[in-house]
Amino acid sequence: MAQPATKSKNTPRKPQRSGRFTAFTRTLWVLFGGGFFAFLLYILAVSVNFLNLFGQMPNLKSLESPRSELASEVYSADGVLMGKYFRENRTPVSYEELAQTTIDALIATEDARFEQHSGIDPKAMARVVKGLVGGGKSGGGSTLSQQLAKMLFRTREDLNDGKLNDVPGLRMVITKTKEWILAVRLERNYTKREILRMYLNTAEFGSNAFGINVAAKTFFNKHPRDLKLEESALLVGLVNGPSWFNPVRNPERSKRRRDWVLSQMRKYNYIPEATYTATVAKPIKLDYKVENQNEGIAPYFRTELSKELREWAKETEHDLYADGLKIYTTIDSRMQKYAEAAVAEHMKLQQKWFDQQWKGQQPWRDENGRVIPNFLSNSIKRTARYQSLNARYDGNKDSIKYYLNKKYKMKVFTWNGGEKEVNMSPMDSLAYYKRLLHSGFMAMNPLNGQIKAWVGGINYKYIKYDHVKQGKRQPGSTFKPFVYVAAIDQGFSPCYQRPDVATTFPAERGRPAYTPRNFEGSYSGRTFTLRQALARSMNSITAWLVQKIGPDVIATYAKNMGITSPIDAVPAIGFGSSDVSIYELTGAYSTFVNKGVWTQPIMVTRIEDKNQNVLREFVPRTRTPLSEETAYLMTYMLRGATEEQGGTSIILKGGFKFPYEMGAKTGTTSNYSDGWFMGLTPNLVCGMWVGGEDRSIHFRTGAYGQGSRLALPLYGIFMKKVYADKNIDIDKKPFPRPDTLSVEIDCSRYYNGAKRDTIPYDQKLNQADLDDLNNEDI
Repeated sequence: MAQPATKSKNTPRKPQRSGRFTAFTRTLWVLFGGGFFAFLLYILAVSVNFLNLFGQMPNLKSLESPRSELASEVYSADGVLMGKYFRENRTPVSYEELAQTTIDALIATEDARFEQHSGIDPKAMARVVKGLVGGGKSGGGSTLSQQLAKMLFRTREDLNDGKLNDVPGLRMVITKTKEWILAVRLERNYTKREILRMYLNTAEFGSNAFGINVAAKTFFNKHPRDLKLEESALLVGLVNGPSWFNPVRNPERSKRRRDWVLSQMRKYNYIPEATYTATVAKPIKLDYKVENQNEGIAPYFRTELSKELREWAKETEHDLYADGLKIYTTIDSRMQKYAEAAVAEHMKLQQKWFDQQWKGQQPWRDENGRVIPNFLSNSIKRTARYQSLNARYDGNKDSIKYYLNKKYKMKVFTWNGGEKEVNMSPMDSLAYYKRLLHSGFMAMNPLNGQIKAWVGGINYKYIKYDHVKQGKRQPGSTFKPFVYVAAIDQGFSPCYQRPDVATTFPAERGRPAYTPRNFEGSYSGRTFTLRQALARSMNSITAWLVQKIGPDVIATYAKNMGITSPIDAVPAIGFGSSDVSIYELTGAYSTFVNKGVWTQPIMVTRIEDKNQNVLREFVPRTRTPLSEETAYLMTYMLRGATEEQGGTSIILKGGFKFPYEMGAKTGTTSNYSDGWFMGLTPNLVCGMWVGGEDRSIHFRTGAYGQGSRLALPLYGIFMKKVYADKNIDIDKKPFPRPDTLSVEIDCSRYYNGAKRDTIPYDQKLNQADLDDLNNEDI
């Protein structure tokens, strides 16, 4: 029987574990398991903000639709981007619109294992820990997803309201934990491509550029898809230090950063060695321009529009400056361009004449032509600078005077080149700007109320005040059509005759007697039809009509036709004694062209959200204060200014050689402080004003200061450009005439004395005739 094998004495024995070792191992596992369980509880507690110890976390809705501020964009009626409203200038693009070089540069620089992890990169975290323990450089441990979470949810600003966040050392731990949690959630809710797109659309690049789209335009004037390799590398290099690596202020530092990004791309095989070598040898070439509200199409219009949009946004709980709205305006970009060019061309010449007339003299004068004492010292007190100095130095006049007269380097607006750098004190600057003439211009389609062009001033960057809607001035004779339309409604016809004689309004209610004089200061005694009187803007016949009709009736007509400013029902009402805006007056004149229907001028046709859903469509308010016949008779009357002998706007036919039917009205106020002009065609009504910032600043004489000289040429320049553009639908046909008219409008037979019992046009009246006519009742 075989014996059992015996163990060789050289066979190693299996070591026997002691009870102490077994207990130690068990303890380690218990500690590890307990620590892991505690860590899970900690993560859960942070996720739910247990007892409000850690601060809030974004809810599921926020995570599914993370919110970053998007600029709202303003478009013209013909689809041109006019400008933006923003706190952060950001306009997103799709993944397909990104250059591959930008994506590669971002991954190589910020998260080389982006495609391998699920929001947290253990290797990167281990590298950070090792660096902290060893005291060396470790590099960043945040993944792109973590960085995106930080940007989207502002983890270091908005999510730090927990009770433990103020404990030293805990704040950053809690914040990083939230970023880990959010990074994992982002990875679960979005694809890698979506995360890259959101990152590049959210990141700040400096120079008021948020997102790759605006950054590409700001630094290179390009669309993101068109960026070259070196341009992509430069922009990606800006992400971690927009100011530090800014290529405009720090070009050498920016180039070193760009080249490092390229080296990372080489390291991770996104570009070969030869491409790297060739690219780092290239200098930085920028096409740099920061977007701001001073530039773009129709800046005055956009500023006034923002006031209405903010009201709408408040009512509808939208954020105009962050919701990425698409606002489609009524502006025609071509007409706007022509209007801005016309204002610049006309005002440059007017300013030249004005400077020549007041060369070496102070233009601020009283009604008697005397220099207004202390004009500048009183004007400076209304400025923000004075008020700031007054508050800083507790009203100390010596200190205030010192800083108001201290010279600084500054840029000022000039017609020669747009701007220039000068050494001026605040008082010098005030005197310089007080000598400038200003202007406002508006064009609208009278048939639908849509505003097609809006120029609120001579230069928005330096002079923000809008002279179309914000500013109001006395309209002078451009208010006379309200007198004549009331007369037509009360039975007068365009051919009704009246002599050019004085009319006196008796004194009443403490007001002295008032006798309006013609522009020339005298009366001819000749007889004129109402059409001729309006064409020549005769004050004498207008005054007689005001007396017959009554100021209250005229004020009512003006209000019914869209004038919302207060109108004083006084004898001077017919001569524009109450201030109105270009906006109001243009809308009112449109009633004549639109068959008696007043249509509210509108600025916007529709608003869409960032997903192109229509939020609101705009329809103008309307009312019908005039009959179609009365409205047509007024267009016929207003045409007289361009067709009648002696018409104030006859130059439109002669000098500008417009062969089309045009209605027109000039306006001039006392001392030539304001020059106005209103121009009408069948589908375009234009209003414009020219004058000084203060009413005391104006031309010396009517040769330069009357509306036909100061404002009318602006209309002619604009219309020349509009008519020359074959792509603009501007009606050149006659004003549409009603099928029947109840009054005669062919006044030619009145002009040669053919009608019995009328006084010939050229015949002087004797005093008896004048007395009879002054006592005449309608």
